[in-house]
Amino acid sequence: MFDLKVINSVLGELEEVRGIPREKIIEAIEAALATAYKKEYGKRGQVIRATFDIKSGQTDFFQVKTVVDKSRVIFEEELDTLEAEKPETAEASADEREVYNPEKHILLEDAKRIKRNAELDEEIVFPIESKGDYGRIAAQTAKQVIMQKIREAEKVSVVSEFGKREDTIVSGTVQRIERGNIFVDMGRATGLLPYEEQIPGERFNQGERVRAYLYRVEESPRGVFLRLSRSHPKFLEKLFEAEAPELQNGTIVIKAIAREAGYRSKIAAQAVDTHIDPVGALVGQRGVRVSTVMSELRGEKIDVIEWNEDPKKFIEEALSPAKIMDIKLNEEEKTAAVHVAEAEQSLAIGKGGQNVRLAAKLTGWKIDIQSAKGEELATAEAPLEVPAE
Repeated sequence: MFDLKVINSVLGELEEVRGIPREKIIEAIEAALATAYKKEYGKRGQVIRATFDIKSGQTDFFQVKTVVDKSRVIFEEELDTLEAEKPETAEASADEREVYNPEKHILLEDAKRIKRNAELDEEIVFPIESKGDYGRIAAQTAKQVIMQKIREAEKVSVVSEFGKREDTIVSGTVQRIERGNIFVDMGRATGLLPYEEQIPGERFNQGERVRAYLYRVEESPRGVFLRLSRSHPKFLEKLFEAEAPELQNGTIVIKAIAREAGYRSKIAAQAVDTHIDPVGALVGQRGVRVSTVMSELRGEKIDVIEWNEDPKKFIEEALSPAKIMDIKLNEEEKTAAVHVAEAEQSLAIGKGGQNVRLAAKLTGWKIDIQSAKGEELATAEAPLEVPAE
């Protein structure tokens, strides 16, 4: 039935190229042979197992019976009697106990004749006759089950591989574009970069290399899909991690990110070591680090500020480059009334209210921009959830 050279060649290739352990494939072959045998020669309720020797090609079949007693099973005669006398009791008994089937069950007293120390729920294995010719239908069944098991094993392998790469930046090649969604060839799996997770205005062509943040590994009947994003705040954080060793070794931490992908972002960083300037570390000498990140994000403007425990100072930093005259806080409602000079109003608010909006997202405070006379100029609500540290 099997060509051992072909099987060994396939096993080697699957193990080396696709990372599927040889043992998994042999298990699949054994499951397929057992299924084929049962379909061709088995009886109702039988549990068949097979062992396959990859070296000799020898296949042995076994019938498995579970050790039971009257607390585990109900006999058909007893069930028939109960159904005739007490239908409700019969139904309850059938729910609690399985109907005894000599093809899959063996009574405890009989099991002890075969194995002296047999126990309830133990499996007793009986060798059964191997058939030389399984027939065309059985062979086809075996082939289908083997392919299914290989797909399942490969899916587990892919999920395991990419599961370790969740929350990192990955790269792949644009496979195709459908309705604005980009499908990315990641080798053993396909990455999906939905339209809403892309940076506005970005365009990719088939075959082009693309980098993105892997935020979820998703299993589906059609395979494993990698959910990608280029607009996620974490993509920005991971890009800086690649440029700044201080982030990688933990001497600097990013406390909050507010991002409007493709336009502008604000990052609040804190130094664990007080001798290090967190803003300078992320910006880099002559701005080289922040420029590299901006280039990947197609020119998205990035403001790097120092995080501060004092809400007044933090809000003031978050509204930079605008200069603030005064800030009045309402701790209970978590709102800040920010007074700015007339010359600083446009900077504080930003184009389309973007600067104050990002500052509110970054700090978690509702910010009201007011003139020196107290006239309200712009308001930005804080998000329901402040970005995680």
